[in-house]
Amino acid sequence: MGRLLALDYGKVRTGIAVTDEIQLIASGLTTVETPQLMDFLKTYFLQEKVECVIIGEPKQMDGSVSESEVLIQKFLNKFTKQFPNIPLERQDERFTSKMAVQSMIASGVKKKQRQNKALVDEISATIILQAYLDRR
Repeated sequence: MGRLLALDYGKVRTGIAVTDEIQLIASGLTTVETPQLMDFLKTYFLQEKVECVIIGEPKQMDGSVSESEVLIQKFLNKFTKQFPNIPLERQDERFTSKMAVQSMIASGVKKKQRQNKALVDEISATIILQAYLDRR
């Protein structure tokens, strides 16, 4: 069994989370500058067996597609060409950034650290991955 890897894809940064090898626990891995994402994934896939990649699907409150979906579709096309043997799944990511900040507050993270967008993106990816695990 391989890991599941989740991406909170963004124009500037992408938060990344992974499961353990038996796919029970979602944990934040890192945040990568989006232009370096493909290089990061190449290296990671050489080191770890990844069964599936889950990518957040941003939607508006009414369920319509978010404007950032255009960027994500370009990435998905590049990904499937580069990694044709790794399946992709999508997971609704509405409210993940708000949930990430709320979890930081609940955990006692200081205000200055909560302003760290990279940390918010990593936690958002973890929430996306946990939501995917919960619906399986």
